[in-house]
Amino acid sequence: MSSTATSCSLLPKASRTSAARRALRAAIVCSLAAAAAAQAPSASPADRWTQFRGTPALHGTSLASIPATLKVLWTYEAGDAIESSAAIADGVVFVGSQTGDLHAVSLADGSLKWKYRASADGIGESSPAVAGGLVYIGDLAGTVHAVDVATGKAAWTFKTGTEVKSSPVVAGDRVLIGSYDAYLYALGARDGKLAWKVRTNGYVHGTPAVVDGVAYIAGCDEILRAIRVTDGKELFTLSSGAYTGASPAILDGRAYYGTYDNEVLAVDLKAHKILWRYKDPERNFPFYSSAALADGRVILGGRDKFVHAIDLKTGKRQWTFQTRARVDSSPVVAGGRVYVGGNDGKLYVLDAATGKSAFEFEAGGPLSASPAVANGRLVIGSHDGKLFCLG
Repeated sequence: MSSTATSCSLLPKASRTSAARRALRAAIVCSLAAAAAAQAPSASPADRWTQFRGTPALHGTSLASIPATLKVLWTYEAGDAIESSAAIADGVVFVGSQTGDLHAVSLADGSLKWKYRASADGIGESSPAVAGGLVYIGDLAGTVHAVDVATGKAAWTFKTGTEVKSSPVVAGDRVLIGSYDAYLYALGARDGKLAWKVRTNGYVHGTPAVVDGVAYIAGCDEILRAIRVTDGKELFTLSSGAYTGASPAILDGRAYYGTYDNEVLAVDLKAHKILWRYKDPERNFPFYSSAALADGRVILGGRDKFVHAIDLKTGKRQWTFQTRARVDSSPVVAGGRVYVGGNDGKLYVLDAATGKSAFEFEAGGPLSASPAVANGRLVIGSHDGKLFCLG
């Protein structure tokens, strides 16, 4: 900075003014670039949605621009219920179904590229993650699969003790995924070899959030755990006071997630303490949906049939929106709007600031899967086996 000031002082006045303007423009560009870089890890890029909740921090937000009024661009018949939330990468949609198949479908027109048979037991809520030319998913027989994205052929498989409903998260050269055998596993991304496993005291249903080399998992044993990705060392544990099926969303050193004790928690990950607890004053129902974090709000669905928006800092309710059935789908926020499925068979589009309805789409079957968004399109699967693409 001092060298720039010195060199500018040696220029004529007009040149100094011109140089100052150029420096100011450069500073503005740099600050905007820095802001974009700071934002990038939290929101999924506009052209892809490579895992459950979009990114390893599990924010459930996207930089994609989606049309204000949605129309069905195509539907794909998966053959049985879709509880798995889709991933989108390089123009291909990946999703699991109760048929036990992992489907790879063109985002452009819904045509089938390939279908990989995982298990006769089916694929439940485990949602695919795509990285390094492979797509990862778990099945209800307890096997984790890595499949070549181009060919649909198995690259490797790894057997856990029992069913896998957790979704994989890729962290560097490792894949993290939980199992109902009570373990969180870290597997080699390329070869599927076990790097480590950490035992909990209950089913590992949710998906781990990974931030700064640490995995955070909120489990059915009522414990929030922080586990170092490199070696599986447990850094700390904190009692949530109730078991949870939701996955934690991490932002600025805090974790946000709902519990079966009808609460949403904000946890300080440095002080290892609960900062606030949100509980609806009128209704007592569990929160199974994982939260989206956007514009100072925690937004998630409840089994009370409502979508809730909570102030990120205070834990106070900002708004609620009533549906006609429980909301297990985890919302996605893009362009100031909330996209979330309901078990009443509707996809709801809400204004993120007010909670007012902007659009509704009737899918027919219950929507417990979460939306995936990329390239101006939204993809979501239903319990009646249909995969919808809207845009």
